[in-house]
Amino acid sequence: MAPRVLIFGTGSIGACYAFIVSRAVPASNLVTVCRSNYAAVSKNGFTINSTKWGLNQNFHPAVVRSVTEAVALDPNTPFDFVVVCSKAIPSVPSTAELISPAVSPNTTIVLIQNGIATEEPFAQLFPKNSLLSTVVYLPATQTGPGVVYHKEMEFLHIGSYPASSNTESATIFSDLIKAGGGSTAVHEDVQFERWSKLLVNAWNPICALSRSQDAYFLRSNPDAVNLIRELMLEFAAVANACGYPAIDLALVDSQLKRATVREPPGVEPSMMSDALAGRNMEVEAIVGNVFRLSQEKGVNTPLLRSIYMLAGALNDSFTRSRQ
Repeated sequence: MAPRVLIFGTGSIGACYAFIVSRAVPASNLVTVCRSNYAAVSKNGFTINSTKWGLNQNFHPAVVRSVTEAVALDPNTPFDFVVVCSKAIPSVPSTAELISPAVSPNTTIVLIQNGIATEEPFAQLFPKNSLLSTVVYLPATQTGPGVVYHKEMEFLHIGSYPASSNTESATIFSDLIKAGGGSTAVHEDVQFERWSKLLVNAWNPICALSRSQDAYFLRSNPDAVNLIRELMLEFAAVANACGYPAIDLALVDSQLKRATVREPPGVEPSMMSDALAGRNMEVEAIVGNVFRLSQEKGVNTPLLRSIYMLAGALNDSFTRSRQ
């Protein structure tokens, strides 16, 4: 029997994985929670324009405004997977609390979010459920409500949380994504992959604060490359203290080289996009949690501390502007 899947958060990443799942399950088995794009998607569905999957890929899953509405569609049939693709931003109620009505005893919760140490609220609220942590590489932008432009890459690293040699739930979800044309790898401990991507995400707050894409920032000052490298090395030191020695100098330089060879303007990270739009950013998930881990492990991170304080103040300014 095909699994029943709920996608919570259908911006660019959520829409792409809803598209992938839509090719693996019957239309009635896929429900998407939309907020800002609800009116457009409920009328027109999603449209994916992709260099991998083709242009004008339109599909129409069930569309609801809340998890409560999703459950009401078929109260007697539980969801096998609740896939969280919303940004990892603190909220009241929390995201874990928001998805709670859709979580049954056999539901697997899948987190497709940036950052580090974001899983614990879900683990605490749902201690008996399978919880999967993932790392996504999928360059996509929502160009209009429910309309997404996707470049050629798509890959999802999957592992259980906490790390475990029992990869059954991760393998089942991986098979679902592969059936829809996606690409995955299953890991006994996916946290190495999370730290590895976090080295790249270290760019996010600097680009947001400077209003500069990465290639432009690197060319803004002769010492810009060294600044980025120092910040990435602080991230690596925290990862080492958390038990991941392979997040090392060679990996830092490899990740940094990818940016230094880009032609301007380069990449606009998600935090920069949010800052330019006056939206709240994933400050806590990407830098705040790393800073708190550095304090817990006794790692000196003066540059990270400064970046965290500045990014947090900018984030607060967006909240004040809406009050």
